[in-house]
Amino acid sequence: QVQLVESGGGLVQAGGSLRLSCAASGRTLSRYAMAWFLHAPGHEREFVAVISWTGSHTYYADSVNGRFTNSKDNAKNTVYLQMNSLKPEDTAVYYCAADSNYGVIVPAPYDYWGQGTQVTVSS
Repeated sequence: QVQLVESGGGLVQAGGSLRLSCAASGRTLSRYAMAWFLHAPGHEREFVAVISWTGSHTYYADSVNGRFTNSKDNAKNTVYLQMNSLKPEDTAVYYCAADSNYGVIVPAPYDYWGQGTQVTVSS
């Protein structure tokens, strides 16, 4: 079992930055690909970014590419999502998720999820 806990969400003005963290316990993250999804009211859960278990490969949704950076510190068993140039449409609950396969951009196959952290971007 892997337990995931997100932190770092909050309220920020448009154009600002936040860094989300996802800390894992139970098992090392070094054998898991880690993804971020967002869930906005009235919408389906949406893919944001994924990083391979080594951290050497990343993939982003078009909507965040160039603004968000996904990184992984296996020694700290933590994944980070650096969010820059935030927009009001980025407002959502952000979840991290773990899976043994890299490159999965839909939520269903992910085995482990955090509880989510709220990000609110004001205009």
